[in-house]
Amino acid sequence: MKYPKIGIRPVIDGRWGGVRESLENQTMGMATSAAKLIEEKLCYPDGTPVQCVVSNTTIGGGAEAAECEEQFAGENVIATLTVTPCWCYGMETYDMNPKTIKAVWGFNGTERPGAVYLAAVMAAYAQNGMPAFSIYGHDVQDMDDRTIPEDVAEKILRFAKCAVSVGWMKNKSYVNLGGVAMGIAGSYCNASFFREYLGIRPEWVDMTEIVRRITLEIYDHDEYDRAIKWVRENCKEGFDVNAGKNLPEIIRKSKVVAPDKDWEFITKMTLVVRDILFGNKKLDEMGWHEEALGKNAVAGGFQGQRNWTDWLPNADFTEAIMASTFNWDGKKMPTPFATENDTLNGAAMILGTLVSDTAPCFHDVRTYWSPDACERVTGKRPDGVAKDGFIHLINSGATALDGCGASKNENGEACMKPFWKMNDNDINACIEATDWCRANYEYFRGGGFSSHFRCSAQMPVTMLRVNIVDGIGPVLQLAEGYTVDLPDEIHNTIDQRTDKTWPTTWFAPTLTGEGAFKDVYSVMANWGANHGVTVYGHVGDKLITLASMLRIPVNMHNVDESRIFRPHCWAAFGTDDRQAADYNACKTYGALYK
Repeated sequence: MKYPKIGIRPVIDGRWGGVRESLENQTMGMATSAAKLIEEKLCYPDGTPVQCVVSNTTIGGGAEAAECEEQFAGENVIATLTVTPCWCYGMETYDMNPKTIKAVWGFNGTERPGAVYLAAVMAAYAQNGMPAFSIYGHDVQDMDDRTIPEDVAEKILRFAKCAVSVGWMKNKSYVNLGGVAMGIAGSYCNASFFREYLGIRPEWVDMTEIVRRITLEIYDHDEYDRAIKWVRENCKEGFDVNAGKNLPEIIRKSKVVAPDKDWEFITKMTLVVRDILFGNKKLDEMGWHEEALGKNAVAGGFQGQRNWTDWLPNADFTEAIMASTFNWDGKKMPTPFATENDTLNGAAMILGTLVSDTAPCFHDVRTYWSPDACERVTGKRPDGVAKDGFIHLINSGATALDGCGASKNENGEACMKPFWKMNDNDINACIEATDWCRANYEYFRGGGFSSHFRCSAQMPVTMLRVNIVDGIGPVLQLAEGYTVDLPDEIHNTIDQRTDKTWPTTWFAPTLTGEGAFKDVYSVMANWGANHGVTVYGHVGDKLITLASMLRIPVNMHNVDESRIFRPHCWAAFGTDDRQAADYNACKTYGALYK
């Protein structure tokens, strides 16, 4: 693939005869330093270092700006970072390509008026309807200081990370396997949202295609042998909720795959689904040329319920393995893959994974537990991060196995890692923490297995969700907080009150005392849908920056104002009510690809 790149534009005072010559080294040095920072610190979702393209020359006027644009044209430059230590000619040197995402770093020094150029070019961008991010160091630097201050570096990296995320999605597909599950609003794929806001092509594949490929054996047979061996050795079976039940005839006669054949079926199903999304060269060797191509996907979702799960094994294993950072071949890139084909939660999975580099965990936002309710049921009040209450996040085994929190960082702390940092110990720990419970036949007549684990770790996470509101369009909501390792006497009691064959995560959002974050109850009460996604880390600031690039307003967040980084022109829509300004700016500029 041709990776989306960051173009670095060194802009300079155009006056020859001493001025420009004196600034050449410093200006080009800023450009190469910024490129080095980005390439050393950031990776694409596949683990490859992010690539930058530095202009061949400094840019002192329109002629050189045009030369730079020509240089970038064939490089898939998704965003440009303009850098300068001095005054330059704003509208003669700015990036006037309407399709690139833009930022400008103006050197904070007293010898040359870099800040004056920064202000002038921000005005030019605003006046011409092109949002741009302003980067300016907090403290004055000396003219010969070649370091990148920490606050400047943080903004450069956030801008680059989010811009590359925009580029990673562009021209890829979201694959709807099936249609709408059980009337869930998010399952109704809003094609215009994906096209206009994310640059993603929505595609549909009927679920019968999976049956066709399994029946005709359109999958890599060698890989299947490897995969089923791994499954039998690593996927230990857990609690069978169906044991001892006298199930009605309508359920007993609905299952067409024998229980002892479930693992074979769902393993083949996993291979097939992956091939539908991404293609597989091996299929071409087998004579299946069309099937080998795949759909150039960035994500997908599976309807499942009920037209599939009423007679065939569920996709919980498929969904969990797709989203995880490993499978039978070891570590691999996670794929956002939405259960019940909740496309809007699938979109949240994409955004969260792109900014965090970690696996997405798909949940029902199931139950709010107040401290009083917890004490009434268990006899104990929660403490620590859960002292104000917590939310039960749980769904039918579709969340990434990484969400169990069994991986460890260099300090021995529970974490979730980018897939390229996973090691055998991490993978084995996640496998050991997970068992696979036979699907509840009352829910899933066709059987299958659901992953079951307890996130018994306190980890920083961010929960997010994309919703579509009539008259507004898409909105993003997010909540930073922590997973909670509840004491056994609390966990065991309340976890047994709901679906005990599914993975459980207890979540305590960070409270601000205001609005939707006045208390934990308010977070639950203001959540916009039945599903949400968690990813590792407090990445709400990155999500806010990314949302502003996509022109998606944020209706709910608990990120401190000091961490928020949006285009400079957002301030023109008001500085007192930042949320209203965000809504108005997004409405004014419109969807990125419209």
